[in-house]
Amino acid sequence: MVLPNFEDNLQKYARLLVANGLNVQKGDWVKVTITVDQAPLARLVTKEAYALGAEKVIIKWSDDEITKEHYLHQPEEVLTDIPDYEIQESEDHVLNHKVCRLSIVSSDPGFLSGVDSAKISAYQNKAAKAFKVQRIATQNNDLKWTVAGAAGAGWAAKVFPDLASSEEQVDALWDQIFKTCRVYEDDPVAAWEEHTKILNQKAAKLNEIQFDMLHYRAPGTDLKLGLPKNHIWESAKSYNPKEEEFIANMPTEEVYTAPDTRRMDGVVRSTKPLSYAGTLIEGIEVHFKDGKIVDISAETGDEIMKKLVFDNEGGTGLGEVALVPDPSPISQSGITFFNTLFDENASNHLAIGAAYPTNLQGGTKMNEAELKESGLNVSTVHVDFMIGSSEMDIDGIKEDGTVVPIFRKGDWAI
Repeated sequence: MVLPNFEDNLQKYARLLVANGLNVQKGDWVKVTITVDQAPLARLVTKEAYALGAEKVIIKWSDDEITKEHYLHQPEEVLTDIPDYEIQESEDHVLNHKVCRLSIVSSDPGFLSGVDSAKISAYQNKAAKAFKVQRIATQNNDLKWTVAGAAGAGWAAKVFPDLASSEEQVDALWDQIFKTCRVYEDDPVAAWEEHTKILNQKAAKLNEIQFDMLHYRAPGTDLKLGLPKNHIWESAKSYNPKEEEFIANMPTEEVYTAPDTRRMDGVVRSTKPLSYAGTLIEGIEVHFKDGKIVDISAETGDEIMKKLVFDNEGGTGLGEVALVPDPSPISQSGITFFNTLFDENASNHLAIGAAYPTNLQGGTKMNEAELKESGLNVSTVHVDFMIGSSEMDIDGIKEDGTVVPIFRKGDWAI
């Protein structure tokens, strides 16, 4: 590692994730999901969490090579047999301890290349159902959660293939992570406060207007999406039931809400690769009619996308519409990260699957039937894919038919 002041900046990053991302309070339980090669970051996160008063820190380790071996050699019925003790542990953490969840993503975006896509889909489907309590608690913000990145060698090689050595590639990726998360600022906490203030202003404006529909237009895209009555646009900060704030994604540049999944018509084409379930998927085209995805294809990863949509409950609906201006720092870096956390913050995006109940007034108090009645999609999956570009225009359409420009040429017009 030759990146200047790396150890100091890694410690600043760890503290930022724990103090600003999760906003750890005295007595909190913290669960960190992380790969074994990121042990130095895990140690720093653990120290910072305890320094802020955490009662217990749990580290859940993983290893991409071992995970791939499991997929290659375990029969599907064994791979998808999730033990009851794992489910019970997850539910205990959620229901009894409201554990704060920090997920560190660092994997090679194509680490499951060569694995039978049917196996991947079967496991994803089974895991989504098995850990439903955790998934719903996260979607409802019943607990504090943050997703952030760390520079794994395989991922860095994909992002920076022209650099001469693995060390240079990893350094370059850490540099971008630190930049996009404002670690290099003299006061990262103050920098995040200013950033979230700007995003909140855009969300407040959209909430005030309460558009009935959005109309997207760009090369390969002409899509109309309804918005439910009393929808809520959110941005960087979220709140748990105690009104403790947290930042779910670091970095983040988005303002987002839930669509009315019953009113979707048209076609949309992706503009960036999607890394999903260890597979790199490119050239996604989605056709909507009468509130459903009726066809989806991809130039690479076509079978994975079809299984995602048509083999999962609620997979034919959308759960999120997110606005990200093309001039955002991540977009202007010109880097494709092959990682949804970063690429979605360089581009307008949509999410196949579940809506966040927080995007509807009173939504967190509704059951699944009531959410559906209000137009929110209920699903076992939630997968973002990127559709924005400097050529995208978006109009907001009011109930009386008035058309208001929201985006022009990929940037805010409102």
